[in-house]
Amino acid sequence: MTGKQGSYSRRTIALFWLALVAIIIGVLIYLEQIALLYVLATLSLVILLLIVGFADLEKVGRDNIESFVGKENNL
Repeated sequence: MTGKQGSYSRRTIALFWLALVAIIIGVLIYLEQIALLYVLATLSLVILLLIVGFADLEKVGRDNIESFVGKENNL
């Protein structure tokens, strides 16, 4: 049992986050908290822009693309 860490894949974790955010947004719309939605949208955009701004894109090249796409491309 010690070898079983990270039982959920990255895709499953992303879907969990997507469902959680969708539920929160739905509840805020239902409760008519539009001002709070504006604040959350603004903060999320600022965080996204900070992540992109501080990303080290100089070291990303054609050599590292295989790690994003996968070793084999079965089309």
